[in-house]
Amino acid sequence: MSYTKNIGNAAEESVARVMMHKGFTLIAKNYNVPGSGELDLVMRKGSCIYVVEVRSRLTTDWQSPLESIDYNKRKKLLKTTRIFTARNGLSDMDVIFLAGCVTHNREGVVQKIEIIPFE
Repeated sequence: MSYTKNIGNAAEESVARVMMHKGFTLIAKNYNVPGSGELDLVMRKGSCIYVVEVRSRLTTDWQSPLESIDYNKRKKLLKTTRIFTARNGLSDMDVIFLAGCVTHNREGVVQKIEIIPFE
């Protein structure tokens, strides 16, 4: 497995742990719809579904993890979320999109985790 993939997996695990510690339930991880996209984490708390796009960056990168979720990525997330909720009988639930922003050092050690809503 590549360095980048290992960092990405560690970031997803870190964000999932933080959210579960706050009372969220993980209902899907790396949910993939060919031709549409992938949902990194799908969490549930109360009557809401939370779709979490996890992004990790070196602490020295100029671009924040949130800034890396561009228009095209948001469009794919929306399309994939619609498919996910329809297939899983969750279409009537409110959906909130979150960015799980993880910064790490060159060794891959997590330095900071922020979970930020976005539209």
